[in-house]
Amino acid sequence: MSAVGRHATLAQHYLRWLVSLFLALALLIFAAGLGFVMLPLAARSADDLAGLMVLSAQTWTELPPDTRPAFEAELLRQHQLALLPGMPMPPDNRLVHGFYVHYLEQSLQQRSGLPAFLARAVGPDRGDWLWTTVMAGGQAIGVGFSEERVNTRPLWGLAVVLLAGTGLASVAALWLAQRIAQPVARLEQAAAELATGASPALLPQTGPRELAELAGHFNQMALQVRDLLDARTTLLAGLSHDLRTPLARMRLALELLTLKPSPALIGRLEHDIEEMNALIGQLLDLAKGLEREERRTFELAPWLAERAAQHADAARAAGAVISVRCPSGLQVHAAAGLMGRVLDNLLGNALRYAPGPIELLAQAVDATPASRVRLSVLDRGPGIPSDQMDTVWRPFQRVEGSRSPQTGGYGLGLAIVKQLATSQAWTVGLAARSGGGLDAWVELPTKALSVQPEAGIAS
Repeated sequence: MSAVGRHATLAQHYLRWLVSLFLALALLIFAAGLGFVMLPLAARSADDLAGLMVLSAQTWTELPPDTRPAFEAELLRQHQLALLPGMPMPPDNRLVHGFYVHYLEQSLQQRSGLPAFLARAVGPDRGDWLWTTVMAGGQAIGVGFSEERVNTRPLWGLAVVLLAGTGLASVAALWLAQRIAQPVARLEQAAAELATGASPALLPQTGPRELAELAGHFNQMALQVRDLLDARTTLLAGLSHDLRTPLARMRLALELLTLKPSPALIGRLEHDIEEMNALIGQLLDLAKGLEREERRTFELAPWLAERAAQHADAARAAGAVISVRCPSGLQVHAAAGLMGRVLDNLLGNALRYAPGPIELLAQAVDATPASRVRLSVLDRGPGIPSDQMDTVWRPFQRVEGSRSPQTGGYGLGLAIVKQLATSQAWTVGLAARSGGGLDAWVELPTKALSVQPEAGIAS
């Protein structure tokens, strides 16, 4: 059996703790009730009975002999006590009748100054009575009372309550433990399914806050794993598709080279190799999307101007003009390298699909103090149809359907942007511009200084 199999389940674990906690609490209540309620009441009651017994014997000795029978009858009827003149003191027979008899013997001894012991004997009603001897008026008078008078069993009552409470608490603890463990058991089952590569159903985000948040985090993780698996399948399919064409051309060129060497064929081979290398490079960029980079705070305007200058040659070759509009003093807190990769891909798409005026716009999303900044790449190209705004984020998804790198790349740029943004908890989106064109934007945290009027830079 595995080590995991030998462990108790979560429900069993909670059941043991809950039952143990109840037993400890019940024993504490039992001890407190016994020490602070039962024993003091028993001592007070025994002292009252001892006083009544001594008083009854003293009163009997002071009454005229002709009135004593009436007194004895009244005493038996009202207080269930009987008198027996001349009864010797019973010996100490170690009578055990709970702590009440012990308290009664102590109280009788304190009142008379002589040892007092109780013994069982037959009473006036032929039942079991407890008898002792009280010295009154210079003579020994036996005083007895029915054993039914002290026939209560408080300890037995507490024991029954303890046992019944333990049984009920065990049932309640079992129900509560299962209720507590059920969401965790569902999470464990879903995690096991996820570990096998299956796609489990999303967990309900109900119950206590901690469990609801845990279910929410698991659902987010499950969706991310599902997206990653889908992306992996798409990547493998797209890679095999896009590599097949240059490989076929290379095979044909090699066949022709065996017949007749030609510089044109060699150039075609080199072109196909470069095409395959570019595709593999983009795939590596996509694979590096989850790399960690230290975040820092830096001013956005000079950083954007530097990125625009780096793309100046590509912009001139494409017949485009890149301008930057950013409030002076606006800062962001981000990984500059990953942010540059995001901007490079968005600018690359704009230069490829929408040559012309391209604007890099940075603006604070919230008012003072700004909490996030939106960085937009604005163009006046043909844009993207609204029904494809969501699908273009997937690998190898292109608006232009020829799949030729000469006409539109491989369809990996926006997938790289999406993966980089997700790894940094940034938000990305696409929106159609009024008057035509596309707004490709990313929102990220910012630590803003005082915002100055906008400064314009062109390249």
